[in-house]
Amino acid sequence: MSKPFNFKKFAIHQDRCAMKVGTDGVLLGAWADVDDVDLILDIGTGTGVIALMAAQRNVEAKVDAVEIDEASAIQAQENFQASKFKNRLQAYPISIQSYAEMTEKEYDIIISNPPFFQVGNTKEASDERRQIGRQTAYLAFEDLLRAVDSLLSFHGSFQLILPATEGMKFVKLAMGIPLHVRRMTAVKSIADKPVERLLLEFSRIPGDPEMDELVIQKSGTRHDYTDEYVKLVKDFYTIL
Repeated sequence: MSKPFNFKKFAIHQDRCAMKVGTDGVLLGAWADVDDVDLILDIGTGTGVIALMAAQRNVEAKVDAVEIDEASAIQAQENFQASKFKNRLQAYPISIQSYAEMTEKEYDIIISNPPFFQVGNTKEASDERRQIGRQTAYLAFEDLLRAVDSLLSFHGSFQLILPATEGMKFVKLAMGIPLHVRRMTAVKSIADKPVERLLLEFSRIPGDPEMDELVIQKSGTRHDYTDEYVKLVKDFYTIL
């Protein structure tokens, strides 16, 4: 067994997972509003890192996690069982489309780091399992939104991370549900670089969204993080 990715309060084994721990997932897990809710769903959990972060941040909530890749789902469940939050976490090896059809649960919070690459982008998705985790052919934005519409409670929120261009496309599609943007954080790697990611929170209830920006690094030097980024993720990364 390979060495785990250690966080401050849990560890992630990921040698059998198609998708590994990455900055996007940790950003979303730290940014998502998971306070004062009872039931959380993580769509496409991969290693289980976002679900574990949610369980760490909300000490009362139960967290369900759906993952289409069976080997990843099994390892995510093993990561859950090895954590101090094990009694509040459950991974299901199933597509979100099928899960939405079979469950009667309604979730207060739904979180997802979804696929966004187009079919045929072999540079970014080099094998079949990775393609399933990264390409929209295996979870189109429209399918994701239909599942969220089915599973989200009336007062609940849906939170995800996407590249900037895909994020704006998703915002337009979400209006058809309708789901309205409640928060949007534009993420830059360095201040003078273009926006690379959008952290998005949607609600069924319309209102003026909160808009802000997050810069990860002060410079191109490794680990030269901004104060804002450190504040966001310091409860998780062991290097901070």
